[in-house]
Amino acid sequence: MILDETYTLSNGVKIPKLGLGTWFIDDQDVALAVNEAVNIGYRHFDTAQAYGNERGVGEGIATCGIAREDLFVTSKLAAEIKDYAGATRAIDETLNKMGLDYLDLMLIHSPQPWQDFRGQDPFYAGNLEAWRALEDAYRAGKVRAIGVSNFLQSDLENLIENGEIMPMVDQLLVHAGNTPFELLDYCQKQDILVEAYSPIAHGKAFEDKTIEQLAAKYNVSIPQLCIRYALQLGTVPLPKTADPEHMADNAKVDFVISEADMDTLKHLKALDYGDSSEFPVFSAKNQAKN
Repeated sequence: MILDETYTLSNGVKIPKLGLGTWFIDDQDVALAVNEAVNIGYRHFDTAQAYGNERGVGEGIATCGIAREDLFVTSKLAAEIKDYAGATRAIDETLNKMGLDYLDLMLIHSPQPWQDFRGQDPFYAGNLEAWRALEDAYRAGKVRAIGVSNFLQSDLENLIENGEIMPMVDQLLVHAGNTPFELLDYCQKQDILVEAYSPIAHGKAFEDKTIEQLAAKYNVSIPQLCIRYALQLGTVPLPKTADPEHMADNAKVDFVISEADMDTLKHLKALDYGDSSEFPVFSAKNQAKN
């Protein structure tokens, strides 16, 4: 069963192959979602400072009845923090807010602040400062692994060439219709595990006829097909849901997509996110709209 399977990060830490994303699950609701997921068999939970629900995720971890060492908990440093002192404070704030002695994984959420996402300034110096804070937290045992999110190859090269510890994870938008082949290949060569957020394409996979037809072929749901696709790419899918029925269904992916059908999904035309086209940007504009 996929919930029992793990990858091994470059530093030897084991990470469950399927995690529960918590973006847009309210702080007051997320503890229950974590508890429901644990009951189903999930052991991997992903949050972020930007999500505004770290406290609730921590409550769920504390009340779920599973030993802390048997759970894998990730959070992310706010994208706007690009200095060592600010990043150091923020890491400690996350631990305090979540009521945890350590995190299993801490990521820099974005190479640029959300207001400047994919802008001309790569923020190389600021990312190195934030990375230095993560390196020190790692050495101090506050986090068991460190990595990044939304980092392109040039952003990763900046850390690899100028930092002291290699990034262990890059969490990226990966789904059928958005498969960054060159970046996935680069990460694999660098022994950087890729986590796939929004594996169901912000829900837009439900509107794609090819995905619909292939799901019917395998007698699975569209989310199950999309999650299996991400797994067969060698990534860690992080589907987001607070619905226990969906959580359980998302974990029923013990089937294999054929090479031919994987090729079809890999070359699917880009999906139109519609109102979600600005995701994953946590800009003031996007927050006001959602």
